Parts: sequence; structure tokens; C-alpha cells
Amino acid sequence: MGPAAQRSLLSLLLPPPPPPRALSTMRTMRTISRCCSSGTTSLLSLRRAFHTTRARRKDHHFDTLKFVHRLQAEGFTEDQAVAMMKVLNDVIEESIQNLTRTMVLREEAEKATYTQKVDFAKLRSELLSADSTEAHATRAAHERLANDIAKLTSRLRDDIGRTQASVRLDLNLEKGRIREEAVSQELKIKETETKIEQEVAALRQQLEQVKFQTLQWLMGVCTGFAALMLGAWRLLM
Repeated sequence: MGPAAQRSLLSLLLPPPPPPRALSTMRTMRTISRCCSSGTTSLLSLRRAFHTTRARRKDHHFDTLKFVHRLQAEGFTEDQAVAMMKVLNDVIEESIQNLTRTMVLREEAEKATYTQKVDFAKLRSELLSADSTEAHATRAAHERLANDIAKLTSRLRDDIGRTQASVRLDLNLEKGRIREEAVSQELKIKETETKIEQEVAALRQQLEQVKFQTLQWLMGVCTGFAALMLGAWRLLM
């Protein structure tokens, strides 16, 4: 059997990396690859790698005749092809049995589903209870905050009322003080006006006296000048 036939057989028998559950299948496939390189003499040792305690089923999971013909077309002899077909059938059978053992029964699935439903219902109940508790706590906190805000508003309103009353009282007192100061200033102004009028009257009286004295002096001067002129005129005559 040539290398091309071996590579073709390996490509047929070696699928992509299987899950951890098929480790025994991988080991068997590796044994098959070694069997292809060593010939028909290793087929007996390859068969020993399988569990001999399990009864082999008569039904096959693939077209064995087509598989044998394909192996013969790739360069295997009829005995080798038949042996490889039997080995592959055993591998597939063991894999199916392993998968069957690992599969979950319907009762177990229903039980697991029921358990999940119960857990979900319990979780939902707990969530609803927690939501209700949280909503109650939030409502209580809201009411407490509303009461605090109402108290603060009332206190602020009282403080504003007292402040306004104090400001009004201060304004009234200031108005009274300003009014008293205005009255006192008016009195002072009137007193000043009276003093000014008195001083003006005194000045007028003094001016009248000065005028009278001035007229008397002018009259004396004019009389003396007229007497001098009259005396001079008489002398000249």
C-alpha cells in the first residue's frame, strides 16, 4: 500500500479533533493509522484494543460494502479493507455507546426542568419580595424626606416672617428718627432765618442812620460852601 493510499485512508478515518468524551475513539484511530503502515499482521493487535466484553451488533451505521470498495480502490487488499471496515464499525459502535451512556434520560431532563422551574419561581419570589421591600423602604424614605422638607419649609417661612417683622420695625424706627431729625432741622432753619432777618433789620437801621448822618454832613458842607461863596462875592463887590 502506497503513501497516497495511507493519506487518503487517514483523511477518511481521522475527523476534526473530537470532544473529551471520544478520547478512546482517538486512540483507536491512531492505532488504525499504525495498522495501515504495518500491514495486515497488526490487525490482530488492533482488534485487541477494543473491549471484547461487549456484544457486537449486527446492524451497521454506514454502507460497509461501499467503504470496502473505496478502500480497495485506494490500494488496500480485500482482507485489509474488510478488516478496516470491521475496525471502523467497532469504533463507531463504541462511540455511539459512549454517547448513549452520557445522554440524559427524558425523566431526568423533566426532573431537571422542574427543578429549574422551581428554582426560577423561588428566585422570582425572592426578587419580588426584595423589590417590595426596597419599594417600601424607598416609600418610607420619600415620606421621611417629604416631612423633613415640610418642616424646613415651615421653619424657613417662620424665619422669613420674623425677619420681615424685624425689618419693618427697624424701618419704622428709622422713619421716626428721620422725621425727628427733619423737624429739628426745620426748627434750626427757622431759627437761622429769624436771626438773618433780625440782622438784616439791624443793618437796615444802621444804613438809615448812616444815610441821615451823611445827609446832615452834606447839608453842613453845602451850607458852609454857600456861606464862603457869599462872603467871597461880597468881598469882590
